[in-house]
Amino acid sequence: MNNNDYIRLSLELHLFFDRIMKEHSFFLEASFLEKNKNYQQIAREFQISFSNILKNIIYLATGNISKDLLFANEIITKNTMQAEIKTINLSGIYIDTSLTQSEFNLKDGLPTASSKLVTSISNINRQTINLVKRLIDFKNDILNNVLSCKLYTTNYPLLITHITNEAKMYLTLLSKIEERKFLNKNELLEQEIFWNNIMKEHAEFISDLLDPSEEDLINTANKFKEEYQRILKNYNNDKEYLTNISLNKTIDFRNFKQSGEEGILNCQIKSIIIPLLADHILREANHFIRILNQLNTQMV
Repeated sequence: MNNNDYIRLSLELHLFFDRIMKEHSFFLEASFLEKNKNYQQIAREFQISFSNILKNIIYLATGNISKDLLFANEIITKNTMQAEIKTINLSGIYIDTSLTQSEFNLKDGLPTASSKLVTSISNINRQTINLVKRLIDFKNDILNNVLSCKLYTTNYPLLITHITNEAKMYLTLLSKIEERKFLNKNELLEQEIFWNNIMKEHAEFISDLLDPSEEDLINTANKFKEEYQRILKNYNNDKEYLTNISLNKTIDFRNFKQSGEEGILNCQIKSIIIPLLADHILREANHFIRILNQLNTQMV
C-alpha cells in the first residue's frame, strides 16, 4: 500500500466509523438511569473523544477522498442534521452538529502524499486504535454487568453485542491499514458476511422497537430478517451470486429504512426509535451497498 492509498483509506474509514462510534457512545449514555451517572459520564467522554478525532479527520479529508464515498451517503445523509437536532431536543444530550455541517462541505480529490500528512494520519490512526480498544472494553463491561443483573440499561444485550462487534470491525480494518495491507479475498468475504449479519440484526431491532400497533412495518422488518437469515445460511463457493443477492436485498432494506426515518422525523410512525438511530442504521446500509458495489466491480 503506497502513501496515497494509506491516506485515502484511513480518512474514508474514519469518516464512516468514527461517527458510528461517537453515536454508539451517545446511545449508551442515553440508555442509563440516574443511578448510573458514572456510566453516563464515561459514555459522554467517549463521544467527546470521537468527536474531536472526527473534527481533525474532516479537516484533513477535503481533496483526499473518493467521489464514491461522498455519493454513497454513508458519512451523512440529507436527514442527519435534522435527526441530530430532534434527538438533542428529545434527550437533552448535547451533540456537536457543527461536525455534520462541516461534512456537507467535503470535496473529493486524489490524495497528494506529504510526509506531514502521512505523519498526521498515522498519529490519528494510532490514537483511534487505542480509543476503540477502550470503547470495546467499556461495552464488554456493560454487557457483563447487564447479564449478571448488576446494571440496567434500555439497550438490549444483543444491541450491546452488536455495537461491540462493529467496534471490533473498525479496529480490525484500521489495524490492517496501519500494517499497509489491503484486504485479501477471504477478508473481503468475511466483511460481506459481517454486514449481512448486521443487517439481519437491524431488522430484528426495528421489529422490536416499533409500537405493536405498527403491524405492517413489523411484518416487513421480520421479512427482511428472514431473508438475511437465508443469505447467511447459503454462503458457498458461488460468491458472485450471493453478493448480487445481498446487494439487491440491501438496496430494498435501505429504502425501507429511509422511508422509516422520514416517518419517524415527521412523527408519522409510532415507535421508541430515536431519530438519530434511524439515520445511523440507514448510513450503515449505504456503507454496505458501497462495499457490495466495489466487490461486484472487482469480479467483472
